[in-house]
Amino acid sequence: MLSYLVLTTRALVMGALLCGMIHGYTRIAGKKGEKRIVWILALLGLVCSLLIAWIRNTTSLIDTAILNGWVYLLSLLAFVVFLITSLKPFRNKEKSVVRRISWIALGLLYFTIIVYAAPTVWAYPYQELMAEKTIISTEYLMNMIGVTVGLVLCLLVFLAAEKCLMRFSPNGILPVLKLELLFNAMLRLAGLFSVLLQKRIVLSNHTMFTYSVFAKTHTDWFIYLALVPLGLAAILLWTRSFRQKEPYRNPAEHRQIRAKWRNIRRWASTAVVVCLLAVSTMTVVEAMSKTDTTLSPIEEATKVDDKNVYVSFDLVADGHLHRFAYETENGVSIRFIVIKKPNSSSYGVGLDACDVCGETGYYERDGQVVCNLCDVVMNISTIGFKGGCNPIVIPYEVNSGQIIVPIEGLKEYESEFK
Repeated sequence: MLSYLVLTTRALVMGALLCGMIHGYTRIAGKKGEKRIVWILALLGLVCSLLIAWIRNTTSLIDTAILNGWVYLLSLLAFVVFLITSLKPFRNKEKSVVRRISWIALGLLYFTIIVYAAPTVWAYPYQELMAEKTIISTEYLMNMIGVTVGLVLCLLVFLAAEKCLMRFSPNGILPVLKLELLFNAMLRLAGLFSVLLQKRIVLSNHTMFTYSVFAKTHTDWFIYLALVPLGLAAILLWTRSFRQKEPYRNPAEHRQIRAKWRNIRRWASTAVVVCLLAVSTMTVVEAMSKTDTTLSPIEEATKVDDKNVYVSFDLVADGHLHRFAYETENGVSIRFIVIKKPNSSSYGVGLDACDVCGETGYYERDGQVVCNLCDVVMNISTIGFKGGCNPIVIPYEVNSGQIIVPIEGLKEYESEFK
């Protein structure tokens, strides 16, 4: 349960914060038509996220890295356009084409945030069901409770961000919104670099590789930084609520003003609490949820030459999980796993990493292959196919009693490993 709470919170909390701020800014600064643009794109993002989750986990039609690459690119373009078109000279023009473009860009940011973050969480019930085979099991129900609690926490972050920022003027919250979107853009840029390197669209580039690895390693710190402005805004509102001196003409107006500031104080307190809960979930709760499982050591391959890594059937014919690695010239150890599929002469081959949980790896437990981060049990028969928490698919061939893994195919995923 705790592991799914952590995974859900980490996947959604920054997106919930950004969407809440965009929502709040749109409500107080946008005109009717501009609001409609943002709401339609947000709804479209929600529908697309559900569709992507379904396709990704039931078919092999989606290459997650390529899809994410397009989402990263669209997000970055929308961010740059919004930065430029939301400048004061354009913002103050009532019927400016540039102003309309600015709101379209903001709506696209809303869209990309949802499309990137939500599919992973929508897939959790399906992934866990594949492992447990029934929704009646205690383990399944507990894990889904963890997902639900994480969703509720992120919903409160969304509402707190929206309610708090709506208490400031549009000109006052716009710089804060841009700062939050900058944190998001820094992560999306790192993700785009990772995809470009992974798919060999860009030749090896040390700066891009270093930045993408740094951002991936410190993703939690970007989330913490994004929560800071919300916390500071909430504290400012909370202190201001005790010093408000709005004029009133009669006792009824006075009671109305006092009720308004009580409501502000409650949402400000909620914002501070949910920020602390989110940080605690990704630190304290994660530490509690981690197991003491140690990955099995890397085994020596049968042979490694300039082009391929060779693994003899004799090394992996026992039906257990085997881990191998290739070390690049940058000193990065790219791990992959091999396991003989039950009641079959075929083998499951994939990276010791997945698109959902990263390079935390897999281990064997009671004859099952388990993700070391989220504790999801893999269906061994589907290892080598895309989808869910399955190992990332890598190219390989079987010849002369050996599994042959091209080194170039491994190097595509160098940025996945720290």
